[in-house]
Order: sequence, then structure tokens, then C-alpha cells
Amino acid sequence: MHPVTFEITVSPTDWRHAVHVLPHQLRQWAGQVDDVQFTLNLQQRQGRYGAAAQQGLTVLQDLLADLCSRYPNAHVREVDYSPAMQAEVSERFFDGRPVPLKNHDGGPFYSYFFGWHAAKHDMVLHTDSDMLFGGGSQTWVGEALDVLRTNPDILCTAPLPGPPTPDGEFPERIRAQHTAMGGPPRRAEIGSLGYRLHGCSTRLWLFDRTTLGRRLGGMPLEGPRLRSNLRARVEGNPPFELPEKSMSRRMNQLGLSRIDFLGSDPGMWSLHPPMRSELFYAELPALVARVEAGDLPPEQLGDYDVNDSLVDWTSAREALRQQTWSKRLARRAKASASGRLRARARS
Repeated sequence: MHPVTFEITVSPTDWRHAVHVLPHQLRQWAGQVDDVQFTLNLQQRQGRYGAAAQQGLTVLQDLLADLCSRYPNAHVREVDYSPAMQAEVSERFFDGRPVPLKNHDGGPFYSYFFGWHAAKHDMVLHTDSDMLFGGGSQTWVGEALDVLRTNPDILCTAPLPGPPTPDGEFPERIRAQHTAMGGPPRRAEIGSLGYRLHGCSTRLWLFDRTTLGRRLGGMPLEGPRLRSNLRARVEGNPPFELPEKSMSRRMNQLGLSRIDFLGSDPGMWSLHPPMRSELFYAELPALVARVEAGDLPPEQLGDYDVNDSLVDWTSAREALRQQTWSKRLARRAKASASGRLRARARS
């Protein structure tokens, strides 16, 4: 096993996918690393996710306890929001500057950096709790460490994004998405199918935490675009950009890249479910099995997001269309007004 921490960020609202995905992730990775850390973020038990989080907490705690009993190198670390710990995280990654607890849209910020700070090892392979992994190579981590050691302009690495196509090329649509991150993908000369890509993703990456801030010239803290900044202030969120976007811009400025690669046969590749629906949850066990078996339709090859060839996302897209910002504000105003009326009735 390599001196690497496989670090998985998870919260109670993740329970419906976590019961199927976390065991899958450990099947693919736990045998390659010395340490597996479940970073448990309980902050969402408050706020608009509170009811769902409370419902899922017991299920998630039972799941984590079971996984830790089956994998001796696995343990749970709850996110510590104490002032003393926030100061430690700030000092390690932000030169003493305060670390935002959330980003501008209410998503996680501090919890990511806490998880990396708390990791047992300096080499951290981070993944979100919904990521799927195919190929299943048990030599990928060792090969990735070699890639980082022998390529000084590479800040981080990750498995190949999406199952490989027969010729190893990205479909044009996917190539355009990678290009929008800072430039076109280029084949990496590493003895394996891989690409030099621009920017990073806090969804999935392997990096050295001891050099992360220094190589970026200090961890960037940026505000979002004006529209997002205004929304953040209206919704009461800190006006800070997603950490991966700020880090990606800094990487591009400094000429740093990442390499995503398949590795030795059977390789390792990633797949991300971009939405949620009742159909997705119903089909998730079968989806995990298909990913592990490499049983994928041609339309999915080269695409790093689970697409409609695997899961029909029609209902999920319709639900997203209903979740506009103006509608969210209207629902929040209605709920607030109802709360005030109930308070008056009780007084």
C-alpha cells in the first residue's frame, strides 16, 4: 500500500447514493492506499437541507461504521468547525487568511480544506462521494505518484475522465468542454493513455498538500462574477468563488497542468452522475455493477458525466428547470412569511 490518504467527503444528504457508491469506491481504491478517510460534514443538518440531512444521518453513520469494520485502514473524521481548527486550516493553506465556510452558492468550501488538512498523509487522493470508477486497476496509485514525481509542471493528477474510446480520443463535444477550461487537451507522453488538461477539479484529484499553496503562489481567494456575488449576498452566502475555479485560473496563469490518465491494463477511469432523480436512485445499484464490469454503451465512451445512454435524465432536467433562483427566493419568502404567522399565532 502507498503512503496516500484516500479522502472522501460525505454529508448526511448524500445517503441515498452513498449506500451504493461508497462500498464501490472502497472496492476500487482501499487496497492501494495506507489510509481511507471519510470526511463527514454535519453542517447541513441546519438550513434548507436540514430535514433531509437529519433523515439520512443514521443511515450514513451505520454505513460508515460497517465500512470501517470491513476495511481496517478506513476511519471517519467529522469536520471540525472550532475556531482553533479553522485557524490551523487557514495557516496551512491560506497564509492565515480566514477560510470561507461556504462558497457563493452555498456549496462546501472550508470542509474540503479541513479534510485535506486532517489527512494522515501529505499525498491526498480526494473524491466526492458520488464518483464512480471503472477499470479497477490496483496499480494506478503507484503509477500516479510516479507521474507527479517525474513531471514538475504537473500540480495534480486523476484517473481518465470517462471510459476510454477505442481510439483514445475525446468526442468533439467533450474536447470542447475541456478546452473551455484553458486550452485544448494534449496527449501526455507517460507510457499510458492520458491527457494534459487545464485546471483542477475538487471532485477528484491526487495532489501533494505540502506544496499545493506554495506552487500556486498562495491559495487564491476570489469573488464570483457580479451576478453570482449579488445572489450570494441576497441568500446570505459568503461571496467567494468555488475553490476549484480560483485554483484553476491560477494554474493557467502559472503554466501548471494536470494529467488525467488510464494507467496499466485494466486502467482506471471515472464517471460522474451530474443530476439526481428517483429513476437514478432506483437504477444506481445496476449502474455501479455496469461500471465495474465495463458494460457501457458506445455513446458513453469518452464522456466523464453519466449521460442518457446509461440513465434517462429527462425528469431530472425538468426538475432543474423548476429550480430557478427567482422561484427559490419566492419559496423562501413564502416559508418565512408562514413562519412569522405561526409565531404570531403562538404568541
